[in-house]
Amino acid sequence: MNLGTHEALELNELLMSCTNSIQSMALFLNQVQDAELREIISRQYQVHIQDYNMKVEFATKMTGSTERLEVPGLSMTALLPVAAPPYPSIEPKVKLAELDDRAIATSYLLTLKRAGREYAWAAFECGTPQLRAFLEDAFRMCSHQAHEVWSYMGRKGWYPISAAPSNLLQTMGQIYREVPHHQPMSVYQ
Repeated sequence: MNLGTHEALELNELLMSCTNSIQSMALFLNQVQDAELREIISRQYQVHIQDYNMKVEFATKMTGSTERLEVPGLSMTALLPVAAPPYPSIEPKVKLAELDDRAIATSYLLTLKRAGREYAWAAFECGTPQLRAFLEDAFRMCSHQAHEVWSYMGRKGWYPISAAPSNLLQTMGQIYREVPHHQPMSVYQ
């Protein structure tokens, strides 16, 4: 597969990022204590390995990858705001030998968010259809995985989840109105 220089450089950055993600996940799996968090990371780890291997194929084979990335489903269960959240305080450790579960979940969530942004950006810069489709799938993979980790953190009280103030939503409701036409192009006919 002939890639443009820009596409090849984006792919190189994504490969380095994925190498870091896989190594971080391996470290997390060695240190995580909570069974639910371990299950989330270990299940998602397999898709990151597939993602990495597919990128290697795009970088090294003239045919690109013959696989389709396994994008996990997105849970449609919303995490509701907690009335009086008992959010535990946090202070960054300046010296430590290992991470606790909160630090692992936070690091992993931020890794997924960063990777998702990189995939989205790279997809916009990509002109090769097969690679672009892969990058879009990889974005969705990160988005869905990040939602799962975020939900876990919310349930644990490690990520603030609060309702938007009603006055904010009322103000937005006063500003924006629906387009009155179900077929907006009909006004041009």
